[in-house]
Amino acid sequence: MSEMVLGRARSRSAGSPANVVRDYLQLSKHRIVMMVLITTAAGFFAAAKTFDAILLLHTLAGTALVAAGTNALNQYFERDHDAKMRRTKNRPLPAGRMTPRAALVFSWAIAVIGTIYLALAVNPLTAFLGAFTLTSYIFVYTPLKRISTACTIIGAIPGAIPPLMGWTAATGALGAGGWIVFGILFFWQLPHFMAISWIYREDYGRGGFAMTAVRDGNGTSTARQAILYSLALLSVSVLPSYIGMTGMGYLIGVSMAGAALIVASLAFFFDRSNRVAMRLFMASNLYLVVVMVLLVACANYRS
Repeated sequence: MSEMVLGRARSRSAGSPANVVRDYLQLSKHRIVMMVLITTAAGFFAAAKTFDAILLLHTLAGTALVAAGTNALNQYFERDHDAKMRRTKNRPLPAGRMTPRAALVFSWAIAVIGTIYLALAVNPLTAFLGAFTLTSYIFVYTPLKRISTACTIIGAIPGAIPPLMGWTAATGALGAGGWIVFGILFFWQLPHFMAISWIYREDYGRGGFAMTAVRDGNGTSTARQAILYSLALLSVSVLPSYIGMTGMGYLIGVSMAGAALIVASLAFFFDRSNRVAMRLFMASNLYLVVVMVLLVACANYRS
């Protein structure tokens, strides 16, 4: 009897408003949404001739809705695969705390609302980029993850669009600076994901995902790619100074951060333990923060 009462109490607790909100936040991957907003804001600040707080808020609100909807749709389509992985089996859908129908309606609703909001409150170009991010992530990257290791590079394209959206929100047009911040985010994702995919390679294997780390027995290819992409990232990251977008302070700071990331990638190549991979993962996170802060603080170019 006591077990039955306890079970009912847990059931009521699971359906409480606070837990429902928490599940929808988890479905939306709210931590990833926050990172998306940081890079979007960085693109906006780097491009804006004058600071328009209202326009920035509209941009962030619409982008947050589109990003959350994209993340939620990704979990909807991958719910059966998530159920096979330790790190994702307790998400709302595989754990049974949310019905697929509820997740699908919620996902599409906020994604469509976010896209329309961007078109009306910001500009059509930014809305188009948001829609492209969603469709390419869900209908190209998501199914490709179970077919080819090329999924990592393909997935980095929609992942790099948020700062470009910030740029177009501020300027209403695509510019050289916008494409550079896109390139920085594109290449940043690759060593970042090489590290995290190596740490969770067994989990990704159980989920049926065709990551490089899953098919790379000893990790040599994964680590080598982390080094190459770190070098490419540094090469793109210094471009703002060479086109007059930023000054010498940015160049010095980003060069130091890039050197640190390359050292972390080299360390991973020589020691492919999860501990060293985690160091690379953390170094990549720090790199992104440093570059975004420097980009905003040192920007002196507008296009």
